[in-house]
Amino acid sequence: MAWIALCIAVVTEIVWGLSLKWVPTTTRPQLAALVPIVLSFLNMGLLAYAMRSLPAGTAYAIWTGLGSVGVAVGGMILFQDRISLPQAGFLLLILVGVVGARLTVPQQ
Repeated sequence: MAWIALCIAVVTEIVWGLSLKWVPTTTRPQLAALVPIVLSFLNMGLLAYAMRSLPAGTAYAIWTGLGSVGVAVGGMILFQDRISLPQAGFLLLILVGVVGARLTVPQQ
């Protein structure tokens, strides 16, 4: 269950990060600002729940790593953000690190 909570936390982290760029583009930014605030609470709650059972460093590394890559990809898709080839390579290295962190978690 902790891994599922962590996966949902990653998704909320990505949506939260993208919502920060979206809020100023809306016609009612004061109301839209509630979206990242609500997502922050949900995000932190899910991460805290996952950390009850998972090693804190592993959970946090996976959460931040996948969140960073997800926001970068989402920014390219939704906001036409551009990244360079070296940046894409380093994002790939983050993914390799996340997979390695997941595969080497000690079994409990």
